[in-house]
Amino acid sequence: MILDLPLILETRRNHALEHATIHILAAKYPENHLAGHSNPTGFFILGNVTTEDLRSAVSEALTRLRAGESGLAIHAGCGTNFATSTLLAGTFAWLPLSGAKSTRRKLWLLPFAIAFGVLGYVLSQPMGPWLQANITTEADMGNLHVEEIIPIRKRGVGMHRVITRG
Repeated sequence: MILDLPLILETRRNHALEHATIHILAAKYPENHLAGHSNPTGFFILGNVTTEDLRSAVSEALTRLRAGESGLAIHAGCGTNFATSTLLAGTFAWLPLSGAKSTRRKLWLLPFAIAFGVLGYVLSQPMGPWLQANITTEADMGNLHVEEIIPIRKRGVGMHRVITRG
């Protein structure tokens, strides 16, 4: 299966670990806006957190994922949710307008396009978490381990690079 190809599986595992880490950090830093980005070699955490707190959160996240807390791999702020909402709502809104040739016809169909867009948005709400759970993250950490956590400062924004292997 394509989701189990090495680079894809590593990215999915790192994405799950990134989400779990953000869940844990959010409890300690509730006022802090955190973000992340995953790839096959690890992930970035953006936000003003200490390296020690991040190290502790990553360790706890990995332990809890290994213990079966797969729900930590799903995060409401994930780009998968945003992309799903945008694509589905946009596609549904486009459908009634797609065959209209004249501006007058498009204006007449506009209320239908809005209604379809709202329907697409509503339908997308359970899809984002489902896509995270089944496609974009992998809560089974396999032999993944953290090799290094590197603090980075860019224009006053705290950022860390978490390097993983496995």
